[in-house]
Amino acid sequence: MSKAQRQTTVDTLTEQIKASPNLFVTDFSGLNVLKMTEFRRRLRAAGARYVVVKNTLAQRALAANNIAELDPQLSGTTGFVLAGTDPMAAAKVLGEFAKEHEQRPAVKGGWLDGKAVEPAYVKRLGEIPPREVLLGQLAGGLNGILYQMVGALEALREQRQAAEAS
Repeated sequence: MSKAQRQTTVDTLTEQIKASPNLFVTDFSGLNVLKMTEFRRRLRAAGARYVVVKNTLAQRALAANNIAELDPQLSGTTGFVLAGTDPMAAAKVLGEFAKEHEQRPAVKGGWLDGKAVEPAYVKRLGEIPPREVLLGQLAGGLNGILYQMVGALEALREQRQAAEAS
């Protein structure tokens, strides 16, 4: 790769990182081309992209975006999941795909909303239920509280009626 090609790659990657406020650093070793293609397809469906990068070029692109915290994670085979504005969907795809394929790609870390995060945080982010499920759980919880309150008021009313009758 010539110096001009490397600079073009760094510039392209710098722009991709700038356009994506959330990214995950992964180790994709152990995945063949067929599995990588399937992984990329799933990420695209979730609104994310997967980019395989050379570590030195990735360091330059991250430095251009003032992200020095991810430098220690740039070793071995490295790929970036560029999650855009919805990191939960990308983390969910990443976690599900890793479960199906012997924990590959392995998450090395991530960058979410201007902060470096650990692999366990990325895993937990992928396990959070979708918004609709969370809203349903909230509604169910509120419904249970209302039933308890109605039961307590009904018991109080019966208690007062019994006290008036006697």
